[in-house]
Amino acid sequence: MTGAEVERAVVFPAAGRRLVVYVVYDRRGGVDEYVVHALAGLREHAARILVVVNGRLTPEGRARLEPVSDEVLVRENVGFDIWAHKEALDHVGAGLSEFDEVVLTNDTWFGPVRPYGPVFERMDAQDIDFWGMTDHAAEEWHPFTGSAGVPYHLQSFWIAVRRSMFTSERWARYWRDLPEMPSYFDAVLKHETVFTETFVRNGFRPAVAFASDDYPTDHPALFNPTLLMRDGCPLLKRRPFFHWPPFLDRHAVIGRAIIDDVEAHGYPVALILDNLARTVPAKVVNTNLAMLDVLPHTAVVASEDPTALRVLVVIHATALAPTAGLVDRLSWFPGPVDAVITTSDATIAPGLRELLDAQGDRVRMGEVRVIPSENGRDMSAFLIGCRAELESGRYDVFVKLHDRVPVRRGRSVSDYFRRYMRDNLLASPEYVANVLALFVREPGLGVVLPPPIQTGYAITGEGWSWYRGRGHDVAEDLGIRVPLDGVTPLAPLGGMWIGRPEGLRPLLSKAWTYDDFRDTSHKRVPDIRRVLERLVTAAAGEEGLHARTVLTAEHASLTHLSIEYKIDQLAVNLPGYPVDQIQFLHRAGWWGIGGAVAFFRMYMKTNHSKVVRRFDPVMHPVGRGARAVLRGARAGVATGRRLVKGGRR
Repeated sequence: MTGAEVERAVVFPAAGRRLVVYVVYDRRGGVDEYVVHALAGLREHAARILVVVNGRLTPEGRARLEPVSDEVLVRENVGFDIWAHKEALDHVGAGLSEFDEVVLTNDTWFGPVRPYGPVFERMDAQDIDFWGMTDHAAEEWHPFTGSAGVPYHLQSFWIAVRRSMFTSERWARYWRDLPEMPSYFDAVLKHETVFTETFVRNGFRPAVAFASDDYPTDHPALFNPTLLMRDGCPLLKRRPFFHWPPFLDRHAVIGRAIIDDVEAHGYPVALILDNLARTVPAKVVNTNLAMLDVLPHTAVVASEDPTALRVLVVIHATALAPTAGLVDRLSWFPGPVDAVITTSDATIAPGLRELLDAQGDRVRMGEVRVIPSENGRDMSAFLIGCRAELESGRYDVFVKLHDRVPVRRGRSVSDYFRRYMRDNLLASPEYVANVLALFVREPGLGVVLPPPIQTGYAITGEGWSWYRGRGHDVAEDLGIRVPLDGVTPLAPLGGMWIGRPEGLRPLLSKAWTYDDFRDTSHKRVPDIRRVLERLVTAAAGEEGLHARTVLTAEHASLTHLSIEYKIDQLAVNLPGYPVDQIQFLHRAGWWGIGGAVAFFRMYMKTNHSKVVRRFDPVMHPVGRGARAVLRGARAGVATGRRLVKGGRR
């Protein structure tokens, strides 16, 4: 078809009818509130709203969608939003001719962060065939293929098409011949980057509401969202909040600044945080949104009053002396608290009772509870021994503490561990008030914890360690579908944190017994206590509750300077920006102990990745077999040595 054959482009008529096709995907089959908010805003601008759900839809999800849509279509989750649009168009069929414009969109954005109306009014007046909310400039190099460039295109998360185009034969042919799209890359390569070019080449006239030519980057939806909002763009892409943090750092995309702008424009930020908590690893959210609060410990700076919060403090005690310092801090809370001290040592219970009694009216209800088993230590005492309190609904916030310190560390490291954990949660009366005020300010805040300790520990890169496999299994068993952090989880690895009881629901969904917490490390099975510790923020996220990290100024200074120096040393022999250095190391893979085999493997992965991928299916079983033989040989030698030693006695 040539340009001459195309029906003349038209403006959107004054009494025109607009169809909005909105695609939703949720792994739980639910519908987040930000989706309802987006659709409610579109209602006055659309004659019909058709919501297409990829995958399953719960009755609760349907009940949320029905008031803000005209029809809900549920389909199999294949082909991403592109094939969902195709199925929606097929579903409407000949009825499409009743409309003057069709908007194809999805749930990959938050909005309206600015009003829809002015944008529709501006685009309605343009004599065009189709338009997008944002575009992407042409690039000579394609990041997905590493070869041919990216053509100029309208971004597919919002494409509006006029009657002149969607009644054409070329439109029908495009969707009839749409290729399968099993992967995200397919959706980009086979649709998003070719759609605009296809129809422009056939004589249709495009337009864009917010052109990349007017912004300092080729991809303003990702790199310049604050500028887009300033200019009135009603849509904010989710990607600046969940994209890989080193990449966003390289381009100075600051999620916290974006959130501040969103809030200034009047959009309810709680909808963003709720969605991110459910769908993005907690550490990614914490990093991209800079959700570390450095709080003062000499002055109350929070405007919110935390005295009305109903607080439960749970302390697990193994000895009187170290517990006394924690009990003393109960007087630092802005109001009376309920306190439960758990212990598996009945001999110290009377002394613990005296410590509680000494607090007077600062403790509204105090109890010393002797736990029948040492299995699981503080975590089992908390989840089993205090289940009734945590599920009672009587408390807004709990504070989980213990008196233990690392036993396999040097004295200096153990002392700093104790100080780091206690100070960053309960540094002073003023600090405690500032921490608790966070829960008043943000009803969706579920967990407050110190970042993983850095001084004296090698946690960086090792936070999951051998707990990862069982962590995924336990998460699945508990119904936690929040993606888990990839390297080191955002978790209270020291076993102390502050949170809302609602955030514990997934962890409390199982009827734990003390036998479940028996030490199984001798069986090469990761300890369930440490596994659950690593799932705390994911459990809260499953309930739509986000996490924040907190530090005192002293510990923030120590941590930042220490990490800065260590990163400087690690990067000294690596080229490029940190994102390039990280990608290089990821390509190289595991260093092991730096032997000849490891260096050869890294060389091949770095310089001949295609060869490695080709031989991986063969080499992995061979490698496993070789390692098994070596383990057997070593075990045999060790057994022989023991027999020889035994014979000499």
